[in-house]
Amino acid sequence: MKTPDKFTAAIVQQSCSDDLQANLTNSIALVQQAKAQGAQLVLLQELHRSRYFCQTEDAKHFDLAESIPGPTSQQLAIVAADLDIVLVASLFEKRAPGLYHNTAIVLDRKQGLVGKYRKMHIPDDPGFMEKYYFTPGDLGFHPIPTSLGKLGVLICWDQWYPEAARLMALRGAELLLYPTAIGWDPQDTHNEQQRQLDAWMTIQRAHSISNGLPVLTANRVGFEPTTTSSIEGIQFWGNSFITGSFGELLAQAGLDEQILLAEINKGATEQTRRTWPFLRDRRIDQYSPLTQRYLDQQEEK
Repeated sequence: MKTPDKFTAAIVQQSCSDDLQANLTNSIALVQQAKAQGAQLVLLQELHRSRYFCQTEDAKHFDLAESIPGPTSQQLAIVAADLDIVLVASLFEKRAPGLYHNTAIVLDRKQGLVGKYRKMHIPDDPGFMEKYYFTPGDLGFHPIPTSLGKLGVLICWDQWYPEAARLMALRGAELLLYPTAIGWDPQDTHNEQQRQLDAWMTIQRAHSISNGLPVLTANRVGFEPTTTSSIEGIQFWGNSFITGSFGELLAQAGLDEQILLAEINKGATEQTRRTWPFLRDRRIDQYSPLTQRYLDQQEEK
């Protein structure tokens, strides 16, 4: 299927409340605004239907999950069809009783649901207690073909792992997309906050550079409190961004709710990879130890 070399992509960066329907209504309104501004592909942030409930372990939050296809995916499929866009959304998937995933779906115009990706790397840290809720993904790292090209969809914590981006690239992904929910502990110092933000942007721009691919990262914004005594809540830092095929920033959001747009030039990947032939020079004959958890020096002897 012939797909365009250039198209306009948009990121929806939004805050979320306890009102599920209000969150979804806001997402749809922002998607509609993005389309009005010329967007052909729109990326929503991680778990945009609700607040980021993984700050605590609470069994009642499993009630937020739904099947795929299900009510939200079907409603968003209507939006993608009506607007004639490719829409990437993020849902809490109920696969079976007691079996849940953090899942991204891809809706392609009137074709509806054309693919999904289940989050592979699941964090377990204060404020990000996702292992309680999510089973690690089992669909692997496979790009999803759409009318705009092959989308390498990954989710949040996946963005810290170069292996995930590389496997998507090796399987023909033409851009990388990261729906995200990341923020600061309000007790962090300004310097610590800046250090974390810089690292977050650097690692993803590095994936763009090393694979010669555009990157779209959609983060949420706003303070979301928690009821536990150990943490106050999370200040989601926004700063959603879009890069070109060599990590150059095409657009970057701030700390407010907004729509971010940029032209994606898939054709630039060819020239980038000719100039910086990282795939050519990979020493695949020497990389087998990467399948090990850790290489103990004594075991290596």
